[in-house]
Amino acid sequence: MILEGRVWRYGDNVDTDVIIPARYLNSADPKELATHCMEDIDPTFAGKVKVGDIIVAGRNFGCGSSREHAPVAIKASGVPCVIADSFARIFYRNAINIGLPLIELGEAVAEIHNGDAVQIDLDTGLVKNVTTGKSYQVQPLPDFIQEIASAGGLINYVKGGRA
Repeated sequence: MILEGRVWRYGDNVDTDVIIPARYLNSADPKELATHCMEDIDPTFAGKVKVGDIIVAGRNFGCGSSREHAPVAIKASGVPCVIADSFARIFYRNAINIGLPLIELGEAVAEIHNGDAVQIDLDTGLVKNVTTGKSYQVQPLPDFIQEIASAGGLINYVKGGRA
């Protein structure tokens, strides 16, 4: 699967409280959560993000509370993938469970900037900064994680469904 989109760039230690602020956790509706996604770190995000755009961040993305609402809000915003230097483990697991692929690019993530166009080949692990022409090789996502993402999440995958 190949994904391509414009980059929304964030720094290190982006926690789940800024991905989806706690004051909005009274809703489980993905569309409602999307309207508040990244609100406390970037008030323009929810109103300007386009389907297919990619979030790129530094180290420890998704740290903090173990709320599943955070990857749900990102995915419902139309973001098909997040690239970061590294991810908090519970966020990584929650993202897989809801079918949001994550790519750990390591320190090379510093070479991708806000507004760049990136292309990700989930099958081969090739990440290309289309804007600069630089390419990066990462470990491809295992087939079962790609199958979970294609199914729309772990529940659909277990039920044998497709998104």
